[in-house]
Amino acid sequence: MLGIKTWIKQKLAVGYTKAESEKFYTLISPTAKPQRLATGFQFLEGPVWLQEQKCLLFSDIPGNKILQMSAGGEVKIFREPSNNSNGLTRDLQGRLIICESQTRRLTRLEKDGTITVLADQFQGEKLNAPNDVVVKSDGSIYFTDPLDIAIAKQQDQPQQRVYRFSPDSQQLTVVADDFQLPNGLAFSPDEKQLYIDDSMRRHIRVFDVQAEGTLTNSRIFHDMNIPQPGLPDGMKVDIQGNVYCTGAGGIWVFDANGSHLGTIVTPEPPANCAWGDDDYQSLYITACTSVYKIRVNIPGK
Repeated sequence: MLGIKTWIKQKLAVGYTKAESEKFYTLISPTAKPQRLATGFQFLEGPVWLQEQKCLLFSDIPGNKILQMSAGGEVKIFREPSNNSNGLTRDLQGRLIICESQTRRLTRLEKDGTITVLADQFQGEKLNAPNDVVVKSDGSIYFTDPLDIAIAKQQDQPQQRVYRFSPDSQQLTVVADDFQLPNGLAFSPDEKQLYIDDSMRRHIRVFDVQAEGTLTNSRIFHDMNIPQPGLPDGMKVDIQGNVYCTGAGGIWVFDANGSHLGTIVTPEPPANCAWGDDDYQSLYITACTSVYKIRVNIPGK
């Protein structure tokens, strides 16, 4: 935590990019920089782009609200209270899927504004604190359920797991249970692999996704444990399979083989990111008190 505070205190005037490979600048122009669009929030997470409304939704977790921002940076309240929402995504019908920290549940915002609880317990015990979430093309929902420090004394699950929720059977199943702190997750473009990071171990793992939805063949995709503040958290993938993951210094960019191509250095520690704009060639970044945006050459998935 001391390292994070130091990072914020430095207050870099602008972000920049740092290449580790020549390939990095085929993905992002050497002149591109993360631009601050909005600031003054408490701690931001869970960005998701609404294409039909041309806006970004994101969570201010301690602020207990979901906010809506236009592409130009105009912000208004979308939902308050939000039950300290964290990760956000959309299902195949465009409905908002929400990870709620306070109520320790995964919910869906219906078109009429009502909330449907998809999952709030496993084997009769409350979940820990659903954190981040992705939806597969078959409609199944995968989410991480780490221990939230704010509710540590209320932990009912013996492990910090990754779950799969089936919209057909309405059943919740465990797909991974050997993480110290599972956090961000993202599918490869063909959905044959699922990337999941472990914030405590500071690395990204990758799994093979089986036809029935289970995960097999766990292996380390990249070890992000360096002597600099910042943890792997939110993660996204572009249409070529390059992986963008928050970490020490900013957004780390990897190719599909796990090679670190470069870093988008942000003025504040980033927590998550999302593709947006009409061409999905803008990466929106939620970083502590602000939202940033950087243009890229390859569209997001």
